[in-house]
Amino acid sequence: MVDLDAAIGYVVAHGDAVERARLSRLRTGASPPPELFERAEVGQAPDGGWPPVLGGAVGSVDATCFRLAELDDLGALGRPAARKALDWLASRQLADGSWEEDASLAEVAPPWARPGDPEARFLLTANAGYWLAVAGRDARAGGPLDSRVGGAYAGVVHGAAEALAGQLAPDGGWPSYLPAGWLAAAVFHGQHMYDESARILVALAGRLPRMSPADAAWLAATLRRVDLDPTHPTMLAARRRLAETQRSDGGWESDDGHQFDVHTTLTAIRALR
Repeated sequence: MVDLDAAIGYVVAHGDAVERARLSRLRTGASPPPELFERAEVGQAPDGGWPPVLGGAVGSVDATCFRLAELDDLGALGRPAARKALDWLASRQLADGSWEEDASLAEVAPPWARPGDPEARFLLTANAGYWLAVAGRDARAGGPLDSRVGGAYAGVVHGAAEALAGQLAPDGGWPSYLPAGWLAAAVFHGQHMYDESARILVALAGRLPRMSPADAAWLAATLRRVDLDPTHPTMLAARRRLAETQRSDGGWESDDGHQFDVHTTLTAIRALR
């Protein structure tokens, strides 16, 4: 069984001010002070995206999606910075419904976001489509509530879902990195494309016993965000994996180095709260 109290204690002991504010928001819904929003939003490029390196001038799809995840924990998807970032993401969609990093980022982009790589394109499409889907209602540019599936970015998200579905194998396999699976499943679920979503979820459930803690946490948090039933077999398998991999100090290990262990632990808390 997951020890959520120990996980909370780990974040309190090891997190910075923004991470502790994210924890408070997850636990109580408390809004952080304005200066913490500003810290979380620092470095945004004038066009709305976040560059892959601080001080960069060219926005990155990958980096922008990462920042949106942090802002989501803070309840900040309705703030101007998030709205601008989402509008930027929507404007970056290619004609076939996909996303790719700007060619000028080829030297600094990580392997999973490298321009010209089909696997990276699938992952970025799933990631951008996911954030435009879940934030479409919270961060619409203005006007009345948009009731269409996908919210304010309905057409963009539909294009993303179609681009992803066109590459899905009959057995639910996808031609990209592991996280692209649960991000695509979330996009399909939000678009009411339940057959496509179900095929991926079956494939993911088979992989969960071997997943890293960070991947299990990210998977569960992503699917919870689109209201997948917490009793779904894939969600139960993710919870079991998190219970197996929680450390004695209450945290979970990141795949990207111990400096990101608090982020992984916050993701697990978000998935399990």
